[in-house]
Amino acid sequence: MEGRHPWSGRVQRPLLTYTTVAIALAFMLAITVTDLVLGTTVHLGPFLVIAPALVASTATARVTAVVAALAVTDQVIIAILHGGLRTTNHMAQITALTLLSLLIVFLRLVRERRERALGRARSVAATAQRALLRPLPQRIGPLRVAWMYLTAEDESQIGGDLFAITRAAGSASRVLIGDVRGKGLNAIAEASVVLGAFREGARRYALPELTAALQDSVDRDLEEVADTEHDLGEHFITALVLDIADDHPEVEMISCGHPPPLLLHDHRVTTLQPDAPAPPLGVPNPAPVTIDRFAFTPGDMLVLYTDGVIEARSPAGDFYPLAKRVTTFPATDPDTLLGHIHRDLVANTNDHLADDAALLVLERAHPT
Repeated sequence: MEGRHPWSGRVQRPLLTYTTVAIALAFMLAITVTDLVLGTTVHLGPFLVIAPALVASTATARVTAVVAALAVTDQVIIAILHGGLRTTNHMAQITALTLLSLLIVFLRLVRERRERALGRARSVAATAQRALLRPLPQRIGPLRVAWMYLTAEDESQIGGDLFAITRAAGSASRVLIGDVRGKGLNAIAEASVVLGAFREGARRYALPELTAALQDSVDRDLEEVADTEHDLGEHFITALVLDIADDHPEVEMISCGHPPPLLLHDHRVTTLQPDAPAPPLGVPNPAPVTIDRFAFTPGDMLVLYTDGVIEARSPAGDFYPLAKRVTTFPATDPDTLLGHIHRDLVANTNDHLADDAALLVLERAHPT
């Protein structure tokens, strides 16, 4: 699934483990040799506890136990060569090192259990994410599609932004992007309400009726699935619903309080501001929704995004200027443009998002 953390830059764990173990062994050797050279006036043996503590930060409990045993063995060798095991000082050092090493191994075992539990939770979350946000096709009708999804909560790998694209009756494509107020696991049930209603109604209704169906579904079901016990604030979902006909160079759009998309046409970027946006889904709206229409010709690209993108802050506190930055990127195809935006966003925020972020790039392909 593109977008959770595709350009993570983390060091691979096996290499990091081998490096840490090598450093620990070299440290133990240096401590042993130095202690023997300095004689009985200086005792460096207690510093050997650093070796298993260092290894425990990256290696398994079994590897940590092996290094701890080697550290205790080194302490015994030092004691033998400096007067034997019967001296009170050496026995105290060996006993203390053994107890501390056992504590380190025990804590590493506890951490391993937590990591296994977290791994299972992440696996469940990733499965739920794939079931809810089905991977989008690279091509649907005349559209080329690229997308990414970034979560603010690394532990859960799941969030409240949503998107979907499907074919509709009459040779057209329907596109949805939205954002649940809030983030993390608590928002996933609320997102499921909108996605289920969209997938059910996209093939059956015209755009205004589809938006009304989304609003009706949220009105009926959101209260049941929302976490009102721990989150006492308003519960609503911003959304952008689009209809893109195959044979007509135009896009129809209804905005429900969602950030406006960007249109890339002839190397220029235009923000497609709706004339009269509706309130977010879940907020009463007595007025009929308004359809906005924009030209969308072959070669044009649409950039749809959630507010997690434009509200992402740099270390200096500045918002990410998406529209301005897009004008500086080469837009040869959706994947290339998306890659430029993603790398720039990660660099601008120092790889720290305060909110979930989703981004879709759609290109109307030239007829073949």
